[in-house]
Amino acid sequence: MLGILWTVSYVLVVMGLSAYGLHRFWMVYTYYRFKNKGINPLARFENLPRVTVQLPIFNELYVVERLIRSVVALDYPKDLIDIQVLDDSTDETRELASGIVKEFREQGYQIEHLHRTDRTGFKAGALQAGLQVAKGEFILIFDADFVPTPEIIHETIDYFTDSGVGMIQTRWGHINRGSNFLTKVQALLLDGHLLIEQTARNRSGRFFNFNGTAGIWRKTCIEDAGGWQHDTLTEDLDLSYRAQIKGWRFVFVPHVITPAELPMEMNAFKAQQHRWAKGAIQTCKKILPRVWESQLPLRIKLEATFHLTSNFAYLLLALLAVLIQPNPKNAGLHWDSIILIDVPIFMMASFSIFVFYGVVLRELKYPWYKILVYVPMLIATGIGLCLNNAKAVLEAVFNHQTDFARTPKYGIGTGVQKWWNQKYKAARSLLPLLELVMAAYYGYFIWFAWEKELWISLPFFILFTIGFGFAGIFSLFQRSSFSPWWNRFTVNRV
Repeated sequence: MLGILWTVSYVLVVMGLSAYGLHRFWMVYTYYRFKNKGINPLARFENLPRVTVQLPIFNELYVVERLIRSVVALDYPKDLIDIQVLDDSTDETRELASGIVKEFREQGYQIEHLHRTDRTGFKAGALQAGLQVAKGEFILIFDADFVPTPEIIHETIDYFTDSGVGMIQTRWGHINRGSNFLTKVQALLLDGHLLIEQTARNRSGRFFNFNGTAGIWRKTCIEDAGGWQHDTLTEDLDLSYRAQIKGWRFVFVPHVITPAELPMEMNAFKAQQHRWAKGAIQTCKKILPRVWESQLPLRIKLEATFHLTSNFAYLLLALLAVLIQPNPKNAGLHWDSIILIDVPIFMMASFSIFVFYGVVLRELKYPWYKILVYVPMLIATGIGLCLNNAKAVLEAVFNHQTDFARTPKYGIGTGVQKWWNQKYKAARSLLPLLELVMAAYYGYFIWFAWEKELWISLPFFILFTIGFGFAGIFSLFQRSSFSPWWNRFTVNRV
């Protein structure tokens, strides 16, 4: 009976992962079908509108000056742009930001330092508080780790000559893409989402989301959709769907790139991924029923379902990691059956990742052989994240409340910088120890597969071992007494 239960569970998990794999193939197909479909502004503004730039920050000592100075340098008439520094800081960031704002106010810039002592709603609360006093017809938002180019408003504002457009999203760039192994993988993950998924969804008429930063909203669109709400950790995804359900249209402009700093530390990356995964499932629970109750076309409902539930794939991957057994007798299923039945299905899920990110690398003009290096590294990283993100999914499902965990930023540019000695640190947990246990567990699988000559299974076991080991070791050593040696070893000069 136990063997039958295991078999059924295993097959269901692999089929679930394969379904998300097939969806990945569909995204690639849709991207190629629509990528050349241009979306141009209907007209040009004869009289430029007023724009409010919102900069939500919380304890951003190393990047706040870079952020404010880059925003002040925006190429837009000084009398038509207001800047709000929405500061919830509890450290010396507050004084630093206040001093920089005072400097530019004295130069005639319309810039305000709005400090809250009550962090109700975290980022969403700060944005909503700023919105209530915003003077601009359009609201441009930048997180603290972004460095906008001067021309960003001119490159986006004219899309709003179409009164039905509610939001314009630019594509993120990566200041420190080549800083270490982790930043290279993050950059590729984000490029897959921003270049392939966002383009495919937008150009094919499906819903896509504001990414929380580097985008510009029509103020009336935010208000019509119910404003910024803080009952999820992904207020950007939540508002995006509420606005589009109300009939507002969004535009993604992949040719407009806004540079940003990627997390250098594994624990910071995990915290960011945890927040995104948990918030996405919270939004799924809140919004997906409304999507299916609406009169939207079926194609939009189906894509919204895959989009909002996509983080369940991490839970399925974590379950798969547990369900795989090294001993055929204990597993209740012979390895011959696994190879004949399960591996083809699992290959469907895995091969889709190779195809998807192979397309990303090709679109970014990488040499073809880079696929053989970057994609396995990316798959291993996804495996390493599965316990972290599965935990986030379960917390969302069972309504476990946690605070908004900020991602530490260090003002990294290109080249080597000793970021690990800086003030801010990501929270730690016991999860890396479990990840190392799983790495050892799969290390035994490698030996077992070698001994039993299970050559088809061996590459998967290697990826699982590397993935869990990568996540666990980086989490433990990047901010430990080994930090100087470890980070000199893992940092690349760009």
